[in-house]
Amino acid sequence: MDELIKICPRCGAAEGQQNRGRNRSGTQACKCAICGRRYTPEPMAHAYADEVRQSAIEMFCAGASGRKIGRVLNMSKANVYNWIKKTSRDSEK
Repeated sequence: MDELIKICPRCGAAEGQQNRGRNRSGTQACKCAICGRRYTPEPMAHAYADEVRQSAIEMFCAGASGRKIGRVLNMSKANVYNWIKKTSRDSEK
């Protein structure tokens, strides 16, 4: 199995990196034995793709409600409303 080379984001050390179980998201958690920092070597992305955002905005402009868009795209309606709000703010500038 290919072992991931772990480097501490705080001190930059490659030696003394210890596995410390899993995070809530299921990714590997590590701890630096030198500085004590806990970190995730490859964190998961928490953002939706730009195509998903664009399609949600287009659906809203076509007349769909935020709740319906959320159900279709399997996301929170708050995400949809936040993207619409941000898009309208950016277009005002």
